[in-house]
Amino acid sequence: MNILFLCTHNSARSILAEATLNHIGGGRFQGFSAGSSPRENQQPHPMAIKVLTDAGISIKGLRSKSWDEFEKPEAPHMDLVITVCDNAAGEVCPYWPGQPATAHWGYADPSEVQGTDAQRLQAFEHTLHAIRRRLELFVSLPTASLEKTTLQSSVQKISES
Repeated sequence: MNILFLCTHNSARSILAEATLNHIGGGRFQGFSAGSSPRENQQPHPMAIKVLTDAGISIKGLRSKSWDEFEKPEAPHMDLVITVCDNAAGEVCPYWPGQPATAHWGYADPSEVQGTDAQRLQAFEHTLHAIRRRLELFVSLPTASLEKTTLQSSVQKISES
């Protein structure tokens, strides 16, 4: 099952979600991430990379990219698209081939936190833990809950967790 995590810049929350799902997905799930409007030369936020590395989660292949990459005919088919920031949730999304299920799992932007490096890093750690908690619930869903007819309601319920 292919899952695309969307955010505005694809530098923090969506990157954390992609890497975490690929880490805990047990081969049943493949995570991807993209942004609605990544900045020119956008890279994953250094603190996102640090908290992933510190948590033992691979950062191999992570890069910031536009959601336009997933509209192309050669792009992988998505089964589920999850917005992880409120800005991306309110934007008009492209047409996704196959009409994947959608959900919104909002998280505060850790890159917006002001303070010391330790305080900012703590915000990234908090966001990683919150994302991981929901993804652990998701990957533990029974197969029947992942079928197209029930997937939408299953992921919406997790957003309330």
